[in-house]
Amino acid sequence: MVASKDLPPLPKNFGKVFWNNQFKVKIELPTPSKFPSLKGKVAIITGSNTGLGFESAKQLLTLGLSHLIVAVRSTRKGKDAASQLTLVNPSATISVWPLDMGSYDSIQTFVRKCDTELSRIDYTILNSGVAPVSFSTTPSTGHETAIQVNHISTILLTILLLPILKAKSTRDNPARLTVVNSLTAHLCKFPNQNQRPLLPSFDNTKITPWDAEERYGVSKLLPQLFLAKLAEHIKSEDVVINMVDPGLTKGTGLARDAKGVIWAASKAFFAIAGRPVDRGAATYVDALLGHGKESHGCFLM
Repeated sequence: MVASKDLPPLPKNFGKVFWNNQFKVKIELPTPSKFPSLKGKVAIITGSNTGLGFESAKQLLTLGLSHLIVAVRSTRKGKDAASQLTLVNPSATISVWPLDMGSYDSIQTFVRKCDTELSRIDYTILNSGVAPVSFSTTPSTGHETAIQVNHISTILLTILLLPILKAKSTRDNPARLTVVNSLTAHLCKFPNQNQRPLLPSFDNTKITPWDAEERYGVSKLLPQLFLAKLAEHIKSEDVVINMVDPGLTKGTGLARDAKGVIWAASKAFFAIAGRPVDRGAATYVDALLGHGKESHGCFLM
């Protein structure tokens, strides 16, 4: 575990690193014997109606979590997920709150709800993310979709939540905020990095040609750089901020927009190389519960 800004360049034999991370590293599933009870604790997980978000919610509930906020764009899908999650821990309160990461109004409304309706917030996982296979923009902002959701909206939500997390926790037990990131951040070429202003350059394919793989990596690099710097201005006694890479995980729906040959190839690759979703979600729980204040500002993988 090293701070994002201290990560060395990826070695040329990246294939060997990938093989080691995917097939040799053993990710232990969280159990009550490994972690203390979460009874009385409150957690927020964005995008927790499916995939890694849903599985990490299950794991926290297994550890005795008392109140879970399922933050999702579709409340109908959220309620369907909540009915399944209730079976994991029938004594827990599971609330479904709307959150559209493509809408600034929705993000601000969600944050106000956190402030007014929750007396405490112990854990937050910002899991929502997209990996578009074709160029598109977010209607309400005009920004390219991956940059909007993975970077701009994620950072906005982080900044707005920080004072609330600080106010609803104690210095003896500071709130934890884990943002899902990716090693692909260190594989992108970032050809438009010198464009000014930077963010609008992603919205014009004449300035920055579209490449789905490259764009996903950059959309993870930008928040990684921002959060590493932000952590320097936030005391770990107030809120512990870290980032986590769950590794290549199958069953997440990240490649749900792929079609035809790309869809078939992606599905086959994930089936062969991807780790099970419960193992990927275990990295989330480890980032929240397995590390203390020393993980502040760090990228865990």
